[in-house]
Amino acid sequence: MVVASGRSHRHVAAVADHLLKALKDAGLGNARVEGLSGADWVLIDSGDIIVHIFRPEIREFYNIEKMWQAPDLEEETVH
Repeated sequence: MVVASGRSHRHVAAVADHLLKALKDAGLGNARVEGLSGADWVLIDSGDIIVHIFRPEIREFYNIEKMWQAPDLEEETVH
């Protein structure tokens, strides 16, 4: 999984378009895409790799990196 940010709606859309073209040019087929019309959060699923491209405010709000980080064992208490 790749998580990236763009500076604006236009930047997020441009990064997504460029990545989709590069995937197709590399012979990796047509990836599935969600969110390109709004360009707040674009999800590109190429099969083995999933790419999330966010505007900074949206990335901060959803904080998906936190869902995938390893648990902090020092904060866990065992009773």
